[in-house]
Amino acid sequence: MTTTDHRPATAAGQVEGASHPGRPRPDLSPAGGPVWRYVAAALVLSLTLAVGFFAGRAGAPASGPVPQAASTAHLGHGPGGLEVSRDGWTLALDTPSLAVGRPGELAFRITDASGAALTTFQENHERRMHLILVGRDLSGYQHVHPEMSADGTWRVTVTPARPGPLRAIADFWPQGAPAGVTLGVDVPVPGRYAAGPLAPPEETILVDGYTVTLDGGLRAGESNQVLVWLGHGGRPVDDLQRHLGAYGHLVALRQGDLAYLHVHPAAASQPSSVVAFGVTVPSAGTYRLFFEFRHLDEVRVAAFTVIV
Repeated sequence: MTTTDHRPATAAGQVEGASHPGRPRPDLSPAGGPVWRYVAAALVLSLTLAVGFFAGRAGAPASGPVPQAASTAHLGHGPGGLEVSRDGWTLALDTPSLAVGRPGELAFRITDASGAALTTFQENHERRMHLILVGRDLSGYQHVHPEMSADGTWRVTVTPARPGPLRAIADFWPQGAPAGVTLGVDVPVPGRYAAGPLAPPEETILVDGYTVTLDGGLRAGESNQVLVWLGHGGRPVDDLQRHLGAYGHLVALRQGDLAYLHVHPAAASQPSSVVAFGVTVPSAGTYRLFFEFRHLDEVRVAAFTVIV
């Protein structure tokens, strides 16, 4: 990962990605041998994926849930996670604070306008609730899945590693609703807080021996195609496994307010060494992109800083 990994919290047994990548950048010149051939092959494959990507968008239904192997349900709906209440739903936090270094229960409910807890959720990408935990300085990213009790309370155990506000972003789809909803709230972690610096932009990083390259610039207010190339041991990773119903996920968070976008691969994506996404960022600024992928039965996260 291209940033100092100050993990603000650990969710026991439910973290979707907790790798600690380093910063070395591989040689992508022609003298790089197999790596260079892999990049050239990925360029050709990206053209094929681009055709399938736009064809998939053109044929997508106008309403209703998007199939799990297709584009994200959030694509085109703008950023989320900025409000504690939206579209008649409220994220009601039942945990007043968490303590540094101590396991604590993070509990919350999704309530309607009358204050009643919602208990019926539509499964979206194999889960009824996706919860993103991240420090206000964009460090320590986690993607976890709390468990819901019969009264509609969602719970997950969290151990904060450092003080400071911990942003919790709940991504869910109420049963029968026309679209998903994303709400956000800060969870206090008392203590002296000092924001860490954000890593500089890099196109290629290493994650546990995997070479991960982010290709494609972002322009505010426009649909951008972004490709992520994967290599391991000097060879392309051509046997990606499905992770939450798709060959990878991409979460974008805007520095400052932590506006949230969750993007799933294009409909034409295959278990190959390149994954295509369609991303529309709402404004200029600095973003942190978290790419989650599953290979050899383990989920890893590659993080990139992108300036728009």
